[in-house]
This record gives sequence, structure tokens and C-alpha cells, in this order.
Amino acid sequence: MSMEDPFFVVKGRIIAKDIITVKLNLDMAVRASVAVEANPRKFNLDATELSIRKAFITSTRQVVRDMKDQMSASSVQALAERKNRQALLGDSGGQNWSSGTTDKYGRLDRELQLANSHFIEEQQAQQQLIVEQQDEQLELVSGSIGVLKNMSQRIGGELEEQAVMLDDFSHELESTQSRLDNVMKKLAKVSHMTNRRQWCAIAVLFVVLLIVLILFLVL
Repeated sequence: MSMEDPFFVVKGRIIAKDIITVKLNLDMAVRASVAVEANPRKFNLDATELSIRKAFITSTRQVVRDMKDQMSASSVQALAERKNRQALLGDSGGQNWSSGTTDKYGRLDRELQLANSHFIEEQQAQQQLIVEQQDEQLELVSGSIGVLKNMSQRIGGELEEQAVMLDDFSHELESTQSRLDNVMKKLAKVSHMTNRRQWCAIAVLFVVLLIVLILFLVL
């Protein structure tokens, strides 16, 4: 299999796209984890569960970083192998040209060509083995990314449910606050009415006392 195989190229692009998707999901998970840490009791999460989620996010991010480095290293290695192959083929052409310039060293040229051909075949076989190993590594990476993608999607679903719970909790707080405001207004109104009645009673008692005092003085 050649490094320019369209299947190999497309497969690498798909894996790179999956890596980007997993990274985006991890960023969302980090933001949601920060929000959950602010109110862990609401979601019934203890310190152990929060630590487990943090460890998962950290390890997954490291895996994604390693995969990106491996993809970059594979691309650089493929470029180097292609240049080496072109150089080997160019040397072979130079030997063929040299062998046609004179008959005096024809036998030596043929031996050199044969040795060069064997060397090229060995290099091609070695490159083929390297490509197959890289293909196997990409298969493993693709499987790991699939697992990580499923886990990130599951975490995303849990985060969406938690976001809905937060919205419901916010609505409940707003409703409770509104009811509390109404109760406080009613209490203030009742208190104001009570104060007015107390002053009226005091005024009546004062008038009665004044009348009694006047009658006492007159009699």
C-alpha cells in the first residue's frame, strides 16, 4: 500500500476530524464541570465523583494530544520516505546511464545495477512494512477515538440534562422570590393598618380621659 493511497489519505482526514470533534466535546465538558463544581449538591455529586470526572478529562486530553502528535509524526515520516524513494530511483537511473556509456565496464555496471536493484527492493519492502504498521496504528487510533467520541457524547447528554435541571431550579427560585415579595408586601400593609388603629385607639382614650378630668373638676 502506498502512502499516496486515497483510502489512506481519506482515513487520516476522518481521524483528524474525529480528533477535533473530541477536543470540542472536551472543552464543553470542562466548562460544564466548572459550572457543576459551583453547586455540586444540586446534582448529587460528591468530591470523589468530581475528581473522577476531572481525571477523565485530563487523561482524555492527553490521549488526544498524543494522537495529534502521532498523526504529525506519521506525515513527516511519510514525506521523508517519499524523498528517500525518489533519491534511490534517481540513483538507479544514473547507474543505467553510466552502464550505457562504455562496454569496458559493462560487467561491473551490471553487478552494480543488480546490487542497487536488490537494495531498492529491500527498501521498498521495509517501507511497505512501515506503512502496514502505520495502518495498524491508525486502526487502533480510530477505535480509541470512537470510544472517546461515544463517551464524550454521553457526557454531553448528561450535561444537557443538568442544564435543564439548572433552568428548572432557576425558575423555582424566581417563583419563590415572587411569592416572598407578595407576602412581604401584605405584611407591610397589615402592619401599616395596625399602626393606624393603634393611634386611633390612643386618641379616643385621650379624649375620654380628658372628659372625665373635666367632669371631675366641675363637680
